[in-house]
Amino acid sequence: MNIERLARIVGPAPRVRRMNKRSDIDRDVIAARNEKLEQTKTSLKARFVGIGPIVDELIDAMRVWWLMPEVLSRPVIINLWGMTGVGKTDLVRRLVSELGMQDRFAEVELSNGDVTSYRSSVGQVLTSNQIIDGKPAIVLFDEIQRFNTLDSDGKPLTVTKFTDFWELLSDGRLAKRERTDLDYMMNELRFNMRDARRRRDRGEEVELDPAVGWWQANGMRDALGLTDSTDEIAEMHQSELVERIMAAKRSKKVYEPVDHSQTLCIISGNLDEAYSMAGLTAEADVDADIFHAFTQKITVVDIKTALSRRFKPEQVARFGNVHLVYTSLGRGDFEELIRRELARLVVSSRERFGLTVSFSADIAKLVYRNGVFPVQGVRPVFSSVADIVESNLARFVMEALIDGATRIDLDYDVDRAKLVAVLKKGSALRRTIELPYVGRLDKVRERNVVDVVANVSVHESGHAVAYAILFGLAPLQLTSKVASSYAAGFTFPHDIHETKTQLLAKIKVLLAGGIAEEIVFGGDHATTGRSSDREQATMLTLDFVRKHGFDREFQAHYGLEFSYAMDKSVTDLDVEKMVSRLVAETHELLVEHQKMLVALSIELARAGRLAASEVAKVCERFDINIALKTEGYLHLPGYSTMLGSAT
Repeated sequence: MNIERLARIVGPAPRVRRMNKRSDIDRDVIAARNEKLEQTKTSLKARFVGIGPIVDELIDAMRVWWLMPEVLSRPVIINLWGMTGVGKTDLVRRLVSELGMQDRFAEVELSNGDVTSYRSSVGQVLTSNQIIDGKPAIVLFDEIQRFNTLDSDGKPLTVTKFTDFWELLSDGRLAKRERTDLDYMMNELRFNMRDARRRRDRGEEVELDPAVGWWQANGMRDALGLTDSTDEIAEMHQSELVERIMAAKRSKKVYEPVDHSQTLCIISGNLDEAYSMAGLTAEADVDADIFHAFTQKITVVDIKTALSRRFKPEQVARFGNVHLVYTSLGRGDFEELIRRELARLVVSSRERFGLTVSFSADIAKLVYRNGVFPVQGVRPVFSSVADIVESNLARFVMEALIDGATRIDLDYDVDRAKLVAVLKKGSALRRTIELPYVGRLDKVRERNVVDVVANVSVHESGHAVAYAILFGLAPLQLTSKVASSYAAGFTFPHDIHETKTQLLAKIKVLLAGGIAEEIVFGGDHATTGRSSDREQATMLTLDFVRKHGFDREFQAHYGLEFSYAMDKSVTDLDVEKMVSRLVAETHELLVEHQKMLVALSIELARAGRLAASEVAKVCERFDINIALKTEGYLHLPGYSTMLGSAT
């Protein structure tokens, strides 16, 4: 592989040292390293679910570091951002293992507050891991969101720990011990030897030149950057170590910064400011594909904006431009994860007990319904497989071994809420065992009172009908029965580009839930579930008038603060009139489509959840044709066509 071809493969590279024509970089070595890197990529993509693109980007970003670390003049910095449970830390650890870099790897968890480790600088951590020789190494800075230099108001914080982190990111050089530290250590050793001689002169039996000891050896090893093991240094005589310190001081190298230009720095963290749905950790009923689609829209610009709320501008710049943004896992990813976990149990049962185990599709669905929290990633799935499948499978395995069976076919009867295990010996049936079982989240869903579900179904159907009529779209998901101790629901919309017309439509959709309750149940039976909807509707109306200038009567910006603040009370009456008018228009809209509203409410109350296609089918029965768009769809006017026809 020639250098020109390598450049085409790796693309734009970090700053490198100029290589002379007689460079001794072995092309065969580079080829072997490249093959190892490709094998690592294949292995990582096979091991992790849903992060194939991240693996590709990671391998490409680190290629120069792995193939030719000698040419680097500063560390390679790669950032991994995503919500919890998507595989950031595990990916790095597995990468290290695949590359055989375990002895050249360190994890650093930065923090402003108290830390369990007594080390308070990056240099100390790297020195303790013997990453001080300027050779290639990998350092993971994990949970970076716990380490900020600005408070919530954007004011600088007094940070005393890990301040050398920024030095490392800047030019890859970290200072060693100060001269006074070495002098203190040497004087302490000399004092100990003089004290031993005085005690010997007084007649005490004292060793004049004892071994250094483990604790002192550990400090000396870090301070001098010795390659000897701590145990080897501990066995040295104190006089020998004094000579080592004197030699180090004479060489001057002990005072020079440690060069980490061949270090791969991987920064990992959760940035809730960029992932707006990160706070919905308890949400188990929103389709994972919806969250996945929204996280696909997060860009490096969003990441840098989020970082700027935690760090100073010059510090944000030091993170570099290689930001790998994880999406949340989609439905297919979770299904694949469950499939792999069940396959693992099949292999384990065969190897440990000689039993052939099979799982029906309904077992996988049971795990998904009760184990997937889209925002929490993979961890709840692992826990649920153990809780739902492994614990119950153990009972069936015991029965199979007692009966002499060789096969277990495990199924779940949804209607009767029972696990059904068919025990066989070869093809002959031994017996069938049934075990009553209801998933933990299924139990919560069943507690939803039927009358409350009916009320919520009408409320959410009101939103859905208004959304369908005003935007011509089926909502992504319509739900009235959720895994919550109290009944609630939601109507998940698409991403709407806010224009004057569509802003008014969004306000009507928000108002439609409470108005639908009034139409179907009567005004006296309408609930307080409208409160948050009306709050959001009012906020949009305020912005419509005060900020966007869509009201002809008020063209100034009434959202100004401090010395430019406007008297907002002058707009209050107009906002009130506008909301009242929109309420009336929304009421008229729903009355016009009341039969469709009731039909959709009945379907939703029965099923508890309707997909977009099911909502569309109900609308078709009333001659309302609405479009089905995917989660990533952005609804906006055809500006390009308008521009073309403006001539």
